[in-house]
Amino acid sequence: MKTYCNPLDLGYRYQHMKEGERVAGFREGADPTLVYFKNKYYLFVSMSAGFWYSDDLLHWDFHADPDLQIYDYAPDVRQVGDYLYFSASAKGRNCPILRTADPLTEPFTQVSAPFDFWDPDMFCDDDGRVYFYWGCSNMSPIWGVELDPETMTPIGEKKELIFGRENELGYERPGNNGVVNKEASVLYKSMKPFYNEETGKLELPPQMAQVPGMNAEALTAMFNAIGKPYIEGAFMTKHDGTYYLQYACPGTQFNTYADGVYTSKSPLGPFTLQKSNPFSAVPGGFMTGAGHGSTIADKYGNYWHASTMRISINHDFERRVGLFPAGFDKDGVLYCNQSFADYPHEIPAGPFDAASQLPKWMLLSYRKAVTESSTAEGSDPANAVDEDCRRWWSAGSDQPGEWLCIDLGRDYDVRAIQVNMADEKLVVDFPADSYGDDRKTRHIETRPQISCYKVETSLDGENWTLREDVARECSNGYYEYADGIRARYVRVTGGALPYGQALRVSGLRVFGNGEGERPAAAKAAAVRLDALDGKVNWQHIENAQGCNVRYGTAPDKLYQSWLVYGVDEVKLSTLMVGRDYWVCVDSFNESGVTPGEIVKMEG
Repeated sequence: MKTYCNPLDLGYRYQHMKEGERVAGFREGADPTLVYFKNKYYLFVSMSAGFWYSDDLLHWDFHADPDLQIYDYAPDVRQVGDYLYFSASAKGRNCPILRTADPLTEPFTQVSAPFDFWDPDMFCDDDGRVYFYWGCSNMSPIWGVELDPETMTPIGEKKELIFGRENELGYERPGNNGVVNKEASVLYKSMKPFYNEETGKLELPPQMAQVPGMNAEALTAMFNAIGKPYIEGAFMTKHDGTYYLQYACPGTQFNTYADGVYTSKSPLGPFTLQKSNPFSAVPGGFMTGAGHGSTIADKYGNYWHASTMRISINHDFERRVGLFPAGFDKDGVLYCNQSFADYPHEIPAGPFDAASQLPKWMLLSYRKAVTESSTAEGSDPANAVDEDCRRWWSAGSDQPGEWLCIDLGRDYDVRAIQVNMADEKLVVDFPADSYGDDRKTRHIETRPQISCYKVETSLDGENWTLREDVARECSNGYYEYADGIRARYVRVTGGALPYGQALRVSGLRVFGNGEGERPAAAKAAAVRLDALDGKVNWQHIENAQGCNVRYGTAPDKLYQSWLVYGVDEVKLSTLMVGRDYWVCVDSFNESGVTPGEIVKMEG
């Protein structure tokens, strides 16, 4: 295998939440730290009860480690000297920093527990000095401090480094597509009756004010912060003498979840906002979001950015992991190439230019005809081919043998198939003492939950060839056929599935080489609507599946992209105040991509 497809095909663990009357079960993987340590890649992901390791960024093996602070979010893993250091979020108590010389054979042992932090990141500079960054709040900034490399305790005072600037940076606005809706917040609804508009304070009734933890001043601050972005997920990368302090915003549940970056000539600042921002964002396509990540160089010197992608249906924290080629351009600008971010991409066995990387194959399955064994009420088999992971088809029963089949319309050269499974209204009871977080609300399923299904292809719909007989922990299975197979029909048939669920498919995605004409070039127009928003539209293109809208702050820096299907316009909600923008609309179909012309956004 030489290609991968986002979200990464990992064995995401089930989380079971019990928060009062709210009960939810979902698979989660988020906040990835990618590190290259002693000739291996390691990938640490929140709520995984272990970590993955690889020799090539393609083939990942899981190493279970249920004793490694598995209920603490945002694991950070960095090399300092001969050791790999680990820390994770444990807000409300001093958080330990641990280390190991070999994560596969030796346990992590504690070095220090310096203070209370959330979303940590350790960085070792070229001179051996160590710095520490942390923060996750819509009320406080990203912080930084130097650490003693021997004791891993602070040297000097902490510094404020990055604050939210949602009135200047469109990509920091909380809400899908940049639309802020603070009235939808549970906290807003519960506290609004006690809010005094004249004083700007909450006035709690006596029975609430006497409840432990009900501090009117603290709750007022929280109430006033509703609608402000979460600034979190710091990560430091140094390149050519410049320090790139990355951060996530505005919230993990939004399609605009992104990573921005500030730069400095010193590890503790002062920092300046990079002119091209956000540097990582996937607001459109099958699976959206690309925030809270890490950026490292591989063994060839190529840069990669791993970050969090969202589903956020069963729970806000229903998430996956994405991997994207990244780099620094001739002007030192940090960027990600996220055009067609959830299509198959190749990982070259050598140096490459991240900016020029294109999808290896195109999508053959979009809105093709679908048949099924049965369908649950309220479901629709078309959901499996509409390029939206937040909708899915559900079989009408939970019995093995239910199936879903795509008719591609004719035989194609098929090169890859991705089977994305979904969960729905999953409620599983566990013993009360198994809920391992401090509030006893979360249970991480450390036992592998195996998905069994078959993938078959056919030329005539009658004679079938078995391509995959799957029995593994697998929610986003990706299967490559590098030499190609001829197929018109692709069918997935369910077997035993986790917790006896019905077969549910959010995306049966087929990739390959179309043999028709590419679409005509889009004739685009772009206009600035206001300080933070723009609109791009183009004439309807009959044989196009959709368009990839690339945009940026200079004609040679179109590093942001917004992938859309079946529409002829898109509102860009991630713009920055006072910056000019240029736009290019590339049309595409199953046969390839047709570049458009670069136009300046007027207004």
